[in-house]
Amino acid sequence: MNTSLEEKKMKHENFPTYHHEEALTDRDGFSCVVGIDEAGRGPGAGPVVAAAAYLPRGVVKSLYGRVNDSKKMTKSQREKMYLVLVTSITYGIGIVDNNTIDRINILEATKLAMARALAEIPQADYALIDGNMKFDNLSIPYESIIKGDNRCLSIAAGAIIAKVTRDRMMSDLNEEYPMYGWKTNKGYLSQKHIEAIRKYGPSPYHRLSFNKVGRDD
Repeated sequence: MNTSLEEKKMKHENFPTYHHEEALTDRDGFSCVVGIDEAGRGPGAGPVVAAAAYLPRGVVKSLYGRVNDSKKMTKSQREKMYLVLVTSITYGIGIVDNNTIDRINILEATKLAMARALAEIPQADYALIDGNMKFDNLSIPYESIIKGDNRCLSIAAGAIIAKVTRDRMMSDLNEEYPMYGWKTNKGYLSQKHIEAIRKYGPSPYHRLSFNKVGRDD
């Protein structure tokens, strides 16, 4: 039994944990700690999508060793975990389109998407946010955590939801504009994507303020 328990701990030690959330709840008295992450800061087309995730204590144990940094998961793993998450946790999604990104810049658009996702969980009283984001007017206290999707279970859950949501949006847009290859590149500026922009021009969903899309510098 002891060996089995130790093996289980070792198996999960490289996965995100619930330690941050647990400390904020048990030590500091917060009742609804959410994790927030985004998908789509880098692409030259499509929206930026953020997701906020609140994990009820009752589901945390079942997610250990299964929820991981979305970049370390295969598409199939993300899709399966997405279905688990959206049917077992409380979550919110924030979307900011390419035109707004061009108008206010990608950093501010990412912050806006995160704020919109957070607003979908009105009971939230503390946020754990991936990266080194700084907000001037977020509605609740927050902490930015570099590589948070590697460290915090709720941030990793938010990352999966954001990633799958955005990937599905780009696959849908690909039906309208198949020449850019969004089903596979998801709007990132691969060489073939750049060549398609040069050949066909940018679509209504391209970020014209980005290099190699609306400008060449």
